[in-house]
Amino acid sequence: MPRVTRDGVSIYYERDERADGTTGEPVVFVQGLGYGRWMWRWQREALANEFDVIAPDNRGTGRSDAGLPPGVSKLPRRLRAPLLSTLGSYSIEGMAADLEAVLEDAGIFDAHIVGASMGGMIAQQYAVDYSRAASLTLCCTSHGGPDAVPIPEETREHVFSTPTGLTERERLRHRMRPAFSERFTNRNPHLVDRIIEWRLEQDAPEPAIEAQAGAVRSFDLADRLDQIRVPTLVVHGTADRVIPVENARLLETKIPDATLETIEGGSHCVFIEASDAVNDHLRSFLRDRVRPNASA
Repeated sequence: MPRVTRDGVSIYYERDERADGTTGEPVVFVQGLGYGRWMWRWQREALANEFDVIAPDNRGTGRSDAGLPPGVSKLPRRLRAPLLSTLGSYSIEGMAADLEAVLEDAGIFDAHIVGASMGGMIAQQYAVDYSRAASLTLCCTSHGGPDAVPIPEETREHVFSTPTGLTERERLRHRMRPAFSERFTNRNPHLVDRIIEWRLEQDAPEPAIEAQAGAVRSFDLADRLDQIRVPTLVVHGTADRVIPVENARLLETKIPDATLETIEGGSHCVFIEASDAVNDHLRSFLRDRVRPNASA
């Protein structure tokens, strides 16, 4: 399985070639805070016949190394969390540099970058700092900083202040509730159970989640969005309880070549709950930007 090392940290990534064995333009999926590669399974399947897919694990997630200071992960949470959310945190700039290392290792010079939530922040940073992005798709994300509409305090409390005495599965179920609509979870109990299993297998452990959360809190690209010079699709659910939809409208306004598609009633995990609609928007956007004779 392919890996690349940057700054002493080994980053794992998967590469899926087109189902028919021919070469297609690469699409790179960048994960949200703590989430494993499972979160993109619906989009990866939808694009399998037309595009090559690259799916890295963010540092600290899945099969990628954490690269945290020695001994910090073993500290009690009350000591560890404040440290990893400030001085010891990751940075969005650093994770964008990880992505650049992946694409260089894979020999990719132009790629369509798709990011959700924290992954959307990494995608924005990447487009500003590096030159390989052919387009961006930003799902349920924000440009960060004081001008962004913040995560509601109720959601923050629900995600980061988990009740004590829960099993690991119960903790995951509790944390993910704000990311999904009650209608979806009530109608799809077996899928929710399967998602929890995927999360247990692939998601980041607590110390890495805390370090990623620190990166999200310090992210602010609001004054540099005019430097994004590639076509950008912004997709957001109107009922997102994690990153309010007003952030999508800010991105549409500030990125020069941005198109906004809202999903009525869509949750934070709109790419799962409304995967058909999201996939339709994504396929249409990407097809319009495929270079002539790009595949063989």
